[in-house]
Amino acid sequence: MFLFDSPQSKPNPNSWRSKLDTFVKDNKQELAALAWGLFLERGEESEDVLGIDVVENPRFVYCKKEAIEELNRQVKNHIQEILGILKAHKPEKEVAIVAIGEGEIKLILFEPKPEPPVCFEQAATDVDTLLAKLEQQMLEYMKG
Repeated sequence: MFLFDSPQSKPNPNSWRSKLDTFVKDNKQELAALAWGLFLERGEESEDVLGIDVVENPRFVYCKKEAIEELNRQVKNHIQEILGILKAHKPEKEVAIVAIGEGEIKLILFEPKPEPPVCFEQAATDVDTLLAKLEQQMLEYMKG
């Protein structure tokens, strides 16, 4: 996690980062299924990064890789590691999501068991249904 405005800030259990951590922990298989389904829709050539915009109503978004690179330049290469992780990301084995808040960015990275393609198969639903379900659940976690 990087705080762009106040490096002395202490993590708050009621912060969006903590709430998002709990949401991810409780929904790993569904998030893996969604990430894989969206990867299949976008295609291997896409350099868009799956993201979560937590400002106001949390929702899934796509971030252009160029936008993350530009942000890295603006913050004097403080998120260089995130760019490296995203470049090495293997969607068939792990889930990588960039969460964006007011003046903050957080990388969500995990290797689900089973792997994302199996999670998507086991979900037995389409991407739009998964997206709607997860966004509604995420909203409940973030308000709580």
